[in-house]
Amino acid sequence: MASGGRLPHAVMLIGSPGSGDLALALAFAQYVLCENPTPEDSCGQCRHCLKAARLIHPDLHFSFPTVGKDVRSDEQLSQWRKAVSENPFMNVNDWLEGLDAGNKQANINRTECLQVIKKLSLKSFESPYKVLVMWLPEYMGREGNRLLKLIEEPPENTLLVFVAQKEELLLGTIVSRCQLVRVPRLRDEEVALALQQLKALPKEKAEMLAHLADGDLNDAMKLSENQEFAFSDLFVSWLRHCYTGNGVEIAGMAAKICEFGREEQKQFLQYGLHFLREMTQIKLTGDVSRARLLEAEQKPAQNLAGLLSVEQLDEMSRLLSDCAYCVERNANQKLLFLDASIRMHKLFKMNRQPVKG
Repeated sequence: MASGGRLPHAVMLIGSPGSGDLALALAFAQYVLCENPTPEDSCGQCRHCLKAARLIHPDLHFSFPTVGKDVRSDEQLSQWRKAVSENPFMNVNDWLEGLDAGNKQANINRTECLQVIKKLSLKSFESPYKVLVMWLPEYMGREGNRLLKLIEEPPENTLLVFVAQKEELLLGTIVSRCQLVRVPRLRDEEVALALQQLKALPKEKAEMLAHLADGDLNDAMKLSENQEFAFSDLFVSWLRHCYTGNGVEIAGMAAKICEFGREEQKQFLQYGLHFLREMTQIKLTGDVSRARLLEAEQKPAQNLAGLLSVEQLDEMSRLLSDCAYCVERNANQKLLFLDASIRMHKLFKMNRQPVKG
């Protein structure tokens, strides 16, 4: 759009966590500000590119969710620059953890919306263009209506780039005024290549983590930093204890999972969802070789798949998804995983088939 002279005044990038939507928005903003852009990318060498790459260009503005009454993005700009520079694939939970937000609600408030209007009404400092990158505009809620006139009739040479991840929470009045661009999930091979380049992982390990991450490079990088956790053995062991239903052993397994930190618990549940998806494929196709599992994981998955129906596997996946949601929101871990273990046992009991020797 930019190189072809068809630059709209407002662009809405809609992606999923870890897809690179924010990284794309930053590269797009740098391209627009660049003095010598090529047909493919910004030059990366001019004064505008150097400042934009460091997120300090005076004509590149940012807006993002903050915590606290009437807190503006500018007040947390130093933390934002540090967080984005370290990981432009971060998700909102990573950002809020960096702010020590605890259970406080994040939003893009009325004061911030008015500040955005004020900033963009001023003349540019160095570049012909002024660019605003707003990360997660869904956090504006109804306050987003304050920006409608700005989006519809922006000042000359002004570009607004919105980076959203929850389309259902966006105001339709804002979406309808933007050029919509959907950012696809990264392919497994792209995630694996990134892990090899960024984390120096061997190819086989990178491919396994890419399968687990399901297109989320942020999650893949977190998994690569916690390789000491043997989620495979732990998850299969947990399923087996849930199957047998010994109360003391189930409580012991739940307590063992609670020894992990919150991020590791999320990764444990993420691995479990991956394992159940592959079990479902084995159940439907009967071909364990097509499952995206390591060789040591294939036999346990095949055995467990023989005990369960597709409906049971679907309910188990739903249970793990609910657990991950609760972990992110600081639920009581002991109660959460003990309850999940008991519910998993009940799911195993549905249409229980005899165990083959």
